[in-house]
Amino acid sequence: MSNAPRLTALDALHRSLGATMTDFAGWDMPLRYASERDEHNAVRTKAGLFDLSHMGEITVTGPQAAALLDYALVGNIGGVATGRARYTMICQEDGGILDDLIVYRLGDTEYMVVANASNAQVVLDALTERAEGFDAAVRDDRDAYALIAVQGPESPGILKSLTDADLDGLKYYAGLPGTVAGVPALIARTGYTGEDGFELFVEPRHAETLWKALTEAGAPAGLVPCGLSCRDTLRLEAGMPLYGHELTTSLTPFDAGLGRVVKFEKEGDFVGRKALEAAAGRAAANPPRKLVGLVAQGRRVPRAGMAVVAGGEVVGEVTSGAPSPTLGKPLAIAYVDAEHAAPGTEGVGVDIRGTHEPYEVVALPFYKRQK
Repeated sequence: MSNAPRLTALDALHRSLGATMTDFAGWDMPLRYASERDEHNAVRTKAGLFDLSHMGEITVTGPQAAALLDYALVGNIGGVATGRARYTMICQEDGGILDDLIVYRLGDTEYMVVANASNAQVVLDALTERAEGFDAAVRDDRDAYALIAVQGPESPGILKSLTDADLDGLKYYAGLPGTVAGVPALIARTGYTGEDGFELFVEPRHAETLWKALTEAGAPAGLVPCGLSCRDTLRLEAGMPLYGHELTTSLTPFDAGLGRVVKFEKEGDFVGRKALEAAAGRAAANPPRKLVGLVAQGRRVPRAGMAVVAGGEVVGEVTSGAPSPTLGKPLAIAYVDAEHAAPGTEGVGVDIRGTHEPYEVVALPFYKRQK
């Protein structure tokens, strides 16, 4: 097997734009094109264009597709209407999170599961194994799609100029088939930036045409190409979890403060149900560490793995940290003991190379867009 990173359909285009490339989950991806701060601010105030073709698309079809997904995942997938999407998770038998997912219902018996790039194979293998005994097929469609996202307050106007699809009627977490710049696409109103925006699933052969059309249509509105670096600071400000940081196999959804995605009321068994019922009981009786926001009072930037301290004791751990272009201060997301997790808790710091830097505890998200 070759260890060379996989290339998206837009690889040559990124290089022609002078992108700094990086290996991400086995893919060669643009980290930034020019200034990541400028790219971040463009998404917050105008619009940004992202290549997300590294995400893992898995199609589940057949008469029992819904039943399979209800068994394999923690959410109530059978209850999702055609044309809508749901955020959910796939867990191990012991309740540990294998990945967080978005599932789109494309038709009566057809679903698309979108996994994180780093977990796509794990999710594919788990769904294939869990499909045994169900009248449903699991198909690896990672090579069938390129994924382009346009995100930011100007994104609806930019996209409207290229499609006659009913964008006004397209709700958040919904998707509809349409044509964008002459290219057939699944148009989804989803994203990972905290802004309004769209994700466009297209055939790889059409990706360059679509990217160029969006670039041209977006130029007057201030749209710029954006890399993975600003995607991370945008999702951090929006308080959105990242697998491998806020979510891991050693945490259940209840440990991560995302117990709401587990639907015990759905019919039948699902993988991890017993362990998750126990985790829900534990969380209710003895609150686990809570995911909170930390805002720096100084300039030093916290990083994942650093200890959160209070009164000389370790009370938590940073899972993500970065300077925030929007707030102008370093931010962190951290798991903190329940007694130190209330917004405004005093005396909390982060151990940055032996110095306890003062931080303010705040509720997530740090940033919420004006509706």
